Amino acid sequence: MNGLARSGAISCLALLLAGEAAAFPSPAPDIAVPTTESGADILRVSAAEQSFTAYVTGYSYWDNTPPGSAAIARPVIHRRAGGKGTYKDPVTIAVGYRLVGGRARLQFPAGTRFYLPHLRRYAIVEDICGDGPNPEITGCARGSGGRPWLDIYVDGSRVDVDKANACMNRLTGYHEVIVNPGSGYPVTAGAIAESGCNTTKNR
Repeated sequence: MNGLARSGAISCLALLLAGEAAAFPSPAPDIAVPTTESGADILRVSAAEQSFTAYVTGYSYWDNTPPGSAAIARPVIHRRAGGKGTYKDPVTIAVGYRLVGGRARLQFPAGTRFYLPHLRRYAIVEDICGDGPNPEITGCARGSGGRPWLDIYVDGSRVDVDKANACMNRLTGYHEVIVNPGSGYPVTAGAIAESGCNTTKNR
């Protein structure tokens, strides 16, 4: 899998460095995506349902930060990374961020919901990916191919590392994603790695 995805989403330890999640900007009209490898734009979305293409990767229990944990940096409905993928219990997803005044400013606000058709799962922003002093350069904030980069939690705590890694490799690619989705999309519920990591074709 992609090396950055393998680094996993940054854990709650980052709260000490990047600051607590407070006063995130409300979603605003229009989607914007990074146009350069340095990226780091704050993406703007309306409150209406809309679809776009994103670069999707995965992180697992085994390669999270810290490894062997389900720690997350921006809890919303879960205290630890998880979720079944239903509308009411979406899977934790991590997004890029940049440091603004010593605080982590997420590209999509914590609590933003997505539906990923290739995984048949709903997801919710509860974590951040990227690390170090310039996360907009080393993390998901830089995007990929001019598209936003989303890193979904596949779990894997009940399978071995190789199986979790194979699942992350399998789901990685450019895929259609729906932001602010309705509740009626088909769902394959369960932890992604543990439930077979079934996907549809990459776009």
